Amino acid sequence: MSMFEEKKNPVPQGNYVPASRFGNLIYTAGMTPRNNGVLIQSGKVLAEAPVDTYKAAVKQAVTNALAAASNTLTEGEQLGQILSLTVFINAEEAFQAHSRIADFASDYLYEKLGEIGIGSRAAVGVASLPGNAPVEIQLIAAVSE
Repeated sequence: MSMFEEKKNPVPQGNYVPASRFGNLIYTAGMTPRNNGVLIQSGKVLAEAPVDTYKAAVKQAVTNALAAASNTLTEGEQLGQILSLTVFINAEEAFQAHSRIADFASDYLYEKLGEIGIGSRAAVGVASLPGNAPVEIQLIAAVSE
């Protein structure tokens, strides 16, 4: 079907779909680090904590986004390019390593997709996230045949 085995879509936490597709563009919902609907980590991203503390949460969130995008593909299609990656970080005020947190997501996408996994990116610190998640990730991807 695609370059991915089909994975279960992340469980929406409200009235929305995991990913929307229009033509050859896919927009994912913001994905928090939930496994089967349960957050694997919660709380603020702390300045004094090693950034690796948040690696598993980022990987889970980006895995969810990639699964949601991939599940919109039909027979013979694949992701052609990650166009945009937005990483929202539930950061305490003193935290300044936003791009290092976002690098975990970029590295995972590169590992899974190669060069097409790298697109434009924003790493944004926010005051809070749903469920007190440490990160939330949203992707925009293009489809190729």
